[in-house]
This record gives sequence, structure tokens and C-alpha cells, in this order.
Amino acid sequence: MSYQHLLNGEKLNLPVGKVVCVGRNYAEHAKELNNPVPSSPILFIKPSTAVVPFAGEICIPKDQGSCHHELEMSVLIGKPLQHASETDVKNAILGFGLGLDLTLRDLQSKLKEKSHPWEVAKSFDGACPLSEFVPAVAVKDPLDTPLSLHVNGVCRQQGTTRDMITPLYALIAYMSQFFTLLPGDVVLTGTPAGVAALQVGDLLQANLGDGLTCSATVV
Repeated sequence: MSYQHLLNGEKLNLPVGKVVCVGRNYAEHAKELNNPVPSSPILFIKPSTAVVPFAGEICIPKDQGSCHHELEMSVLIGKPLQHASETDVKNAILGFGLGLDLTLRDLQSKLKEKSHPWEVAKSFDGACPLSEFVPAVAVKDPLDTPLSLHVNGVCRQQGTTRDMITPLYALIAYMSQFFTLLPGDVVLTGTPAGVAALQVGDLLQANLGDGLTCSATVV
């Protein structure tokens, strides 16, 4: 299934751009993987080819070891951002949604042991399922919005954006110092604790506040 940006169910005339991501932006997630809490954001990029709909079926790679789910609040950029202020960021956000940063954890661990980049573990085709977006004004407080992921009816991840180490607007402003963000680009903002391996047949349901729910089956 091909992906196109949707806002309130309506197709947007925007390209599907890059996805700029941050590692370890929730302290409890860093701890669960025995990683130090970073002093500044750890940034990486998923290409547009990694983006698929968070709907219907989500395909995970075969014979690559464990593939972990990392649920994150996603942010759709509507205006260019370069060396932006936090006010610039607020004015450039078109919508909020949910995304999965799918991670080939065994492969990532091997690459990290060799001090190699982790792109093949994070940026493979299909590594970034995205939900549709709700308008930015529909999210009452983006700095304190709950998000959760249920797997086969059991809550696996639960958190709130209040727990981000680098808060939302400051995070995107920081990103814009290095990467120009363009309309159609998406930002993933970090994952709360509870990441774990997906299995074929798992039914995923994710929620952002009271305004957005999406679901998919792992194949």
C-alpha cells in the first residue's frame, strides 16, 4: 500500500519527504536498552522510501533478527524551517500523528559494536509506518499529550510527550540547525519505554490523546 499524507482523512498536495528522528528522547527508554541518557539530541534520518501507512498490514523483514516497535508522536511540517526559533516551529507545524520507528535490534546492536552507522537497521524500506495526521490546532497541548501502543490487546508502550528530554519545539528547532525541514517532511519525536519485538500476526493499536487511533496487523 503506497503512502500519502492525510490530514483529517483528506489527501494533501504535499510530497512525502524525509523523516528526521531522535534517539533516546525519553529517559526510561534509554535505560531499558542500557544506553546512557544523551546530553544533546541524537539525530538520524529515514528516507521517504521507508514510509508506509500505519494501517492494514505492516510488513517486517524476514531473517534479519528481531524487529522492535518504537511508537512515537509524529509531526508534519507545513513550512520551511532552517535555523528556526521555537516560535517558527510552532507556526510551521501542520499536523500531529503517530509513527513507528521500526528497528532491526539485533542488527543494530552488531553495527553499534563495530562503531558502524545503523541506517540499515533503521531506514530500510517500510521502516516508518505513519498514521494520518490531525490538524495541529486539534491537539490541546502538544507538550503534554499521551500516546500508547497496544499489541494483541495488551498495553505495551504508554507515555506522554511531557517526558521528552528535549521538548517538542526545542527539538525541532535544534534539528533545523542541521537539516532544512521542508513541507511534507516529518519529525519523529522519540519513544517511551516498552519497546519489544514484533511477531507475525500481532495486532497493533496506537492512540494519540483522545483524537487519533490507528491499527494494523504485522505480516
